[in-house]
Amino acid sequence: MKILMNFLKNNFILAVFTLLVATASCSFTNDTVDPGDKEKEQLLVNLISHVLKRNHFSPADLTDEFSKEVFDNYIKDMDPGKRYFLESDYKEFQAYEYLIDDQIRDSKVDLFNLTYERLLQRQEESQKIFTGLIANPFDFSVDERINTDYDQIPYSKNKKELKDHWRKLLKLAALGTYYDKVEEQKEQPEEEQKSLAELEKETRAEIKKSMLENFDLTEDVERLDYFSVFVNTITTHFDPHTNFFPPQNKDRFDTSMSGKLEGIGARLQKKMDYISVLEIISGGPAWKSELIEVGDKILKVAQENDTIATSIVGMRIGDAVELIKGPKGSKVILTLKKVDGSIEDITLTRDIVQIEETFAKSVIGQDDAFRFGLINLPKFYFDMEDPSGRAAGNDISKEIQRLKTEGMDGLILDLRNNGGGSLREVIEMAGLFIDQGPVVQVALKDKRTRTLRDSDSGEILWEGPLVIMVNEFSASASEILAAALQDYDRAVIIGSKQTFGKGTVQNFEDLNQWVRNNEYGDLGAIKLTTQKFYRINGGSTQLEGVKSDVVTPGRYSYIEVGERDEQFPLPYDEIPKADYNKFTGYANLAESIKKAQERVDANPNFQLLNENAKWLSNQREDNDIPLNLIAYTERLDRLEKETEKFESLSDYKNTLDFDMLAYEKALVKTDSALGDKREAWIKNLKKDIYVEEAVNVLKELRMNNIKNDNKTKWSVKD
Repeated sequence: MKILMNFLKNNFILAVFTLLVATASCSFTNDTVDPGDKEKEQLLVNLISHVLKRNHFSPADLTDEFSKEVFDNYIKDMDPGKRYFLESDYKEFQAYEYLIDDQIRDSKVDLFNLTYERLLQRQEESQKIFTGLIANPFDFSVDERINTDYDQIPYSKNKKELKDHWRKLLKLAALGTYYDKVEEQKEQPEEEQKSLAELEKETRAEIKKSMLENFDLTEDVERLDYFSVFVNTITTHFDPHTNFFPPQNKDRFDTSMSGKLEGIGARLQKKMDYISVLEIISGGPAWKSELIEVGDKILKVAQENDTIATSIVGMRIGDAVELIKGPKGSKVILTLKKVDGSIEDITLTRDIVQIEETFAKSVIGQDDAFRFGLINLPKFYFDMEDPSGRAAGNDISKEIQRLKTEGMDGLILDLRNNGGGSLREVIEMAGLFIDQGPVVQVALKDKRTRTLRDSDSGEILWEGPLVIMVNEFSASASEILAAALQDYDRAVIIGSKQTFGKGTVQNFEDLNQWVRNNEYGDLGAIKLTTQKFYRINGGSTQLEGVKSDVVTPGRYSYIEVGERDEQFPLPYDEIPKADYNKFTGYANLAESIKKAQERVDANPNFQLLNENAKWLSNQREDNDIPLNLIAYTERLDRLEKETEKFESLSDYKNTLDFDMLAYEKALVKTDSALGDKREAWIKNLKKDIYVEEAVNVLKELRMNNIKNDNKTKWSVKD
């Protein structure tokens, strides 16, 4: 099959697997609930509702309508594919359909208790259904279909209907694998070909193995995880970005924002009770020791003063990670089953591990004689615990200085897929490109507003041509920076029609601070919306996002993504604009933007991308899938024929040259993993049509004289 067809088919089959095991578990050891858990859950509901009412920017009213909407979302989230609950279960749950608001006020979680216990029961029954179904051959000659729009199908009336629903889901998961096996062996000599029955048996064995591995993983799902689903259907009714974070989830969030952790520097995965090494992080203790390798299984963990090691075989992976990680300088002893089968104890000294993909990275590019810098910023990271830790604003400053040393003529800042981060880092970063002045306006709960400014009157770090790349997933802090530099006429924004549209600010509140004499352990935290932010021109990015100056088509151009497509977003509004001076260093900014848009619109590759985006959008509506091999093959053949014209997009290569910066070339001499990552990134940049157009815009701006008088560059009031 062609590349695009493989992408569609493989992602669809992956979605089926995810759906099948989303909340599944193959054994249940926690049917009996500690009364303390229920008391803790009631306390959490009380605390969270109090904090939301007191501190949320726009608290929701607890009404029957609120209750109905929370109920619908919660039941859907607990069983999105309708693989567990029966119609009779749903009718029983409906007793609480209009009572959730009252239950919250009374700090009760009766609906959660009922649905959780019923889910465990139905999961156990469904495990037996799976075991029975996977033992019997699939008949791919039967003419039948499955509707994969699970919102539109009813709950099964009885266990017979539920079994048939599972049968179709498993058959759909198997059909793609079976089809591939049939097609692949057509290329083999006839005497080496297997019978269709043998191929079907192999297919079932692979499906069974994958399902059992996933069932084993989801055994790790605890009552608290399900309770978080319940609570977050309540919090997200206030707005999509208000969420409850259990302790481990909060730790993971902090790690993702700081880009560091204290531990051994290895990513782990769990398969069939065993926790193994998936990746070794460059520069960490595991990497430095050369004693551990990818594929090693960790059998036991001991701290340096322990007399007996703790077995982690069968342990929840989150609990195992808690045993393995620890403060810098402490030692941990791991019992490993090596890839070669030998058993070995190793001792590692924990350290601070940097997660490299969190941080900004840059390359120097060349287009004929024009040299440009490109900085990719995954998020506006910062260290919550260490003010002197790595932060996005400082790192971007360093990258710009390095690129200037390399002789860049223009700069591209890539904010595609950057979901945001620290507001402080936005202010810091904006100051690298503008004279002192306002960057963003913030509205508080009491409707007071304040303006956050770059107050640094020092030298602007980069005054040359600047392009910012965005897409539909550039959100929050990304939108603040893009909006500010657009309002100042300082940068050209190129990308999707609009960015995500998140114009709100969130803060964490530690729930433990609200409780005296806490006997329930760490209660976690709540991330809640406390402010809205506005552009310096008075507009908002809420719902509307940032409109690109140069609009380029992309995969999601005709698919509903973004804040405006969330169920309960805060509304768009405007406030008075701030007082600021526009940048006048570009001699023909408007003309360059106009030429760029004309160039994009006339580009056959962009036209093909636009057509492909429409096609992908239409495929999302195709939820009626045949389970008959002949009909399935005909469907794939039709889709392949439709996508043939898009194949050239996979082969596209631009004419740009890219190279690592001098300091990184020195680093990769001792860190081959970093070198491999940079080579893969550069390979992708060579296939990036959007970067090519960003360079064209830079060259347009560079062709015009930029005035050297700093005062005249910021002389126009707006």
